[in-house]
Amino acid sequence: MSTHDVRRLALQVLLPGFAGTSLPDDYRALLEEGLGGICYFGSNTAGGSASTAALSAAIAAANPGAVIAVDEEGGDVSRLHTRVPSPVLGAAALGGAGDLRLTEAVGRWVGHELAAVGVTLDLAPDADVNSNPDNPVIGTRSFGTDPSDVAAHVAAWTRGLQSTGVGACAKHFPGHGDTATDSHLALPRIDVDAATLAERELVPFATVVRAGIASVMTSHIVVPALDPDRPATLSPVVLRLLREDLGFDGVIVSDALDMAGASAEHGIPEAAVLALVAGCDLLCIGPDKPAALVEEVVDAVLRAVEDDRLTRDRLAEAAARVAALGALGAEVEVTEPDERWLAEAAACAMHVDGDLPDLSGATVLSVETTANIAVGEVAWGMPADHRLDPAGLARGLPAEVPDGVPLVVQVRDAGRRPEVLAFLRSLADAGRVAVVVEWGWPATYDVGLPTISTRGSSAPGAAAVTELVREAGLVREAGWAT
Repeated sequence: MSTHDVRRLALQVLLPGFAGTSLPDDYRALLEEGLGGICYFGSNTAGGSASTAALSAAIAAANPGAVIAVDEEGGDVSRLHTRVPSPVLGAAALGGAGDLRLTEAVGRWVGHELAAVGVTLDLAPDADVNSNPDNPVIGTRSFGTDPSDVAAHVAAWTRGLQSTGVGACAKHFPGHGDTATDSHLALPRIDVDAATLAERELVPFATVVRAGIASVMTSHIVVPALDPDRPATLSPVVLRLLREDLGFDGVIVSDALDMAGASAEHGIPEAAVLALVAGCDLLCIGPDKPAALVEEVVDAVLRAVEDDRLTRDRLAEAAARVAALGALGAEVEVTEPDERWLAEAAACAMHVDGDLPDLSGATVLSVETTANIAVGEVAWGMPADHRLDPAGLARGLPAEVPDGVPLVVQVRDAGRRPEVLAFLRSLADAGRVAVVVEWGWPATYDVGLPTISTRGSSAPGAAAVTELVREAGLVREAGWAT
């Protein structure tokens, strides 16, 4: 096998992301040479659906076999819908509603949207069992806390998505739900025994493998019961578990290698080599990367082959699996889930703790906490009259908030934010009439105020909360609901 052939194989297994809504010339050249695919992030889809479809067409023209991937989970994690909340419920709300037919329909609708803009691989659904309520990166991206329920919804969502010809990718193997650290920023550990892993984390992955999912994404977490030294992405032991014990023969996709959990110690090029050696097939590099970094990764892979750290057979096997991703294809008639169905499900998923007071004349506040990196900067919740900087909460309500009026206070994952909890308790201690709307993981805290837990933000969720507060007396102009 010539150096040229090995270079082409090395390109085939890479899934980088570039900045902007048009295809850069240097990336076009890499695609023409055999680059395996492109992963879209927020900067790529910012121009809207027509712009994204044109970008996909340019990529396909440069390399008809290229994978075009994106994170489109619905709910909180959306790359196609950033200016307004996602039109479909996210995983936690679907899990709360408990209707597998709806979950499958939502997966089908997401697939339809992606196919319409040329995306061929959706890095979803999330198959993590969110057993840690303080999880900083999974939360509402999970279908719930019960392994069998999560498994059923993951399989249903996958069936819906893949019926449109778009491949699904269950993540984050072997399970990111019991972490208290964000792997974008550090290297988390899950300190549970092998029996707990088998009975909890692995159940959804085993189910979705049997359902025929196209790909599985690894996590940058250390599971000492399996491999005490290496994160899953870089661990042959963990990936053999997926291949041999669970019987998965599809594409293993790495989580983004620019995340600290993968590359803080090794750097991205070396992390790419280690991931391939461990058994990954398609390497997500991360967003807004220059073509020069792709070349650095290719050079590292070539050196690893020359030094016999990575065999040509392993590289060829990975490239062949990636090439097969383009063979899914399907033509189906797809319609959007009925709006009433989505609204009823959103209302069913909500939980109200306490009696809502009279909200006549209420002011709506949003505490603008920064979302985790996976969610990114997207619209969430209901439109607000005032947006509060979390750094200023200790000073109390800003002067422009009228005295004496009821308050609707929108928060995200307040249970993990002491400054937000202190602010909410100060409102209760002052006797202020207020309702908390928790748009993150269902509230496990008590601040002395009635609380609406939504299980994640989405347009149907915002509409359901809007209806609830309207029934309590809050009146806004027509068209206020998101």
